[in-house]
Amino acid sequence: MKKLLVIICAFFYCTVSSAQNVDKKLNGELQELVKGFNGTVGIYVKNLKTGKTAAFNADTIFPTASMIKVPITIGLFNKINKGELKYDSVLTYKDSLLYEGEDILGSFKNNEKVALSKVAMLMITTSDNTASLWCQSMAGKGTTINEWLGTNGFQYTRVNSRTPGREANRKLYGWGQTTPLEMAELLVRIRRNEVISPAISERIYRNLIRIYFDGEALSQIPPYIQVASKQGAVDQSRSEVVLVNAPHGDYVFCIITKNQKDESWHANNEGYVLIRKLSALLWNYFEPNYGWKPAEGSEKFY
Repeated sequence: MKKLLVIICAFFYCTVSSAQNVDKKLNGELQELVKGFNGTVGIYVKNLKTGKTAAFNADTIFPTASMIKVPITIGLFNKINKGELKYDSVLTYKDSLLYEGEDILGSFKNNEKVALSKVAMLMITTSDNTASLWCQSMAGKGTTINEWLGTNGFQYTRVNSRTPGREANRKLYGWGQTTPLEMAELLVRIRRNEVISPAISERIYRNLIRIYFDGEALSQIPPYIQVASKQGAVDQSRSEVVLVNAPHGDYVFCIITKNQKDESWHANNEGYVLIRKLSALLWNYFEPNYGWKPAEGSEKFY
């Protein structure tokens, strides 16, 4: 019980400290950035070197969409840490696992073999839904994942889908829910080797720096700068959480939208455009003398 109280107090101390160390200039730029957006926006930014923060609706609950795969991967590795699963084990894919879409794992034939490590990798790097639902099941479904989140001080971040007792939340938020602050804090914990164990934190972080979907926030950061991230998208919501290992110090940000008027699925979706604008703003804010901008024509590859 004492350990639990220490963890929760540490989390909320971090939150309060951040509120007392606000980057007022950046806060003003965020306010300008979101003006006129046709929907609800939440943003949280933290410079991990200085501790300064900027925020807009950072404590508001939003849908996670595929960002929920970060908590799922933590749940999976928690089982591995307890010896209930083995990272190097070989699994047997079944057609009953298929989640219809463009997933890589979903193209497997019934009874094909695949390593657990590859399933975990696909869940994060290509956001494979078939792999993700399989991992959620192996992690103990949503209930066990949510227990870890609660124990470690995350008040709002939860898995809703396929989780008993979370049906009402699923109707509101879909697969999962979070706040921009909590999702950013989750990546910070991983970066600081504070999730389960240093070795597991590093393994999770390695997957998070190998993201296939790099057309939004990542497109506005030099390709030779290491970045850990996870994206999410459903019709009325676009989201991304990003931790940049920048030359002058790491920074993290999370942006989430909901109730978007623009439900299109092209690169110029209003939510995607906002994510790119925020990422560009932050890169130039924290690295003003770097002298990089996206190459001419790069937008063809978003």
